[in-house]
Amino acid sequence: MSFSALSTQRETGIPSSLMIALLLITLPAVELVADEPWSQFRGPHGNGHTTAENLPLEWDESRHVTWKTAIHDRGWSSPVIWGDQIWLTTATRDGHRLFAVCVNKHTGEIVHDLHIFDVDDPMRITDENTYATPTPVIEEGRVFVHFGTYGTACLDTATGDTLWTRRDLNCDHEAGAGPASSPTLIDGKLVVHVDGRDVQYIIALDSETGKTVWKTPRSIDFTDIPVHHRKAYCMPIVIPRGDGVQIISPGGRALYAYDLHGKELWRMQHRGWSIAPRPVYGHGLLFTIIDRDDPELWAVRPDGNGDVTDTRVVWKESKGMPQRCSPLLIDDQLYLVNREGIATCLKAETGKLVWKKRLRGKFSASPIYDRKHIYLFNEDATTTVIRPGPKADIVATNALDTQPLLASPAIDGDALIIRTENALYRIENAEVTSNRTTSVTTPVPLRSRRECLTFIRTGD
Repeated sequence: MSFSALSTQRETGIPSSLMIALLLITLPAVELVADEPWSQFRGPHGNGHTTAENLPLEWDESRHVTWKTAIHDRGWSSPVIWGDQIWLTTATRDGHRLFAVCVNKHTGEIVHDLHIFDVDDPMRITDENTYATPTPVIEEGRVFVHFGTYGTACLDTATGDTLWTRRDLNCDHEAGAGPASSPTLIDGKLVVHVDGRDVQYIIALDSETGKTVWKTPRSIDFTDIPVHHRKAYCMPIVIPRGDGVQIISPGGRALYAYDLHGKELWRMQHRGWSIAPRPVYGHGLLFTIIDRDDPELWAVRPDGNGDVTDTRVVWKESKGMPQRCSPLLIDDQLYLVNREGIATCLKAETGKLVWKKRLRGKFSASPIYDRKHIYLFNEDATTTVIRPGPKADIVATNALDTQPLLASPAIDGDALIIRTENALYRIENAEVTSNRTTSVTTPVPLRSRRECLTFIRTGD
């Protein structure tokens, strides 16, 4: 059962907050359940772990590609999966049109290609970002797509109908930067960070209606802080707190914890801004990156009340830490890879260096662990597979046709779902694909589909 399923009371009859507490009190001993939907950024529990036992170790464009589907326009949102569907977002390069796309996970065929929003005057962004970078979150029957300041929508996964929208969660992303924070489902609510140059808050929307349930402004004083240091691009996670849980929410210049009603529990101030990596939790510690320009990893005891800036940091590491890729915690070791391809393994409880290895290329996508191997994806669509342990043991290196890859891949069963700038791939072992037909599917542009419908109706 995924976080999304746990957050819906209608399936169990048990209050959703209690269900989350029951799951998380025993963390990190909780094991993933086989075939859990890849429902959010970094998987069922947002930590990059999967129960897959037969992921491929070797592939290229001609081997182990079950299907490859062209995705129109451009986006870095990661794929999310529920049932037979894979959902992702995309946008025109100029940001004027925003879309949600649904792909059949077995065939690669386009199920829905939905034009969600028009944007009259989008802010300029760098070529490294897109207007469809935030990752959707999905649950039974509904998918939630988010485009930062440009809009949020809840869609019916069967029909593609829009159930509700919000276009008032506005902030100044800063010219050149663009949207990146992804939403998540917590306690039956869609929780979103809005950390811009002008406003900074966390908000929870009723997942059924889209109405605001609670909204909490960031509590530190930004008066004397430069406007570009007020931004952040991260998303929240839920971890234990005593007999209950807490929402951990990295922001510009501070790390926050809230209860399920949006009340601030504690905050820890730091020097960082434009933070993107999602934290991970284990061994009673929270592991979080606190800056973009000079990334630093902090191991934090996530307890206390009020301002805990000077009392809860257990250790710090600043050498070779990631700007974009989220940490991966496996047993008692942390694995990280920075933008320049420096992979680092640290002891989780002490921060002691285990090993360091330079890999080829630049890295933005977050790593995945399948109980046997770690998959690291560089920006040229080359994947390095390593075996976790006391040394950097590279098992394989696999390349697709050179193309940008910045979206973190997803897992479906024993298949990798990899998104590049131009395509979505399903990659799995030969024994799995032997009964399938490899295909390349080209989506029909939305305008052409409408023209086809007009032809059917009128015969013109």
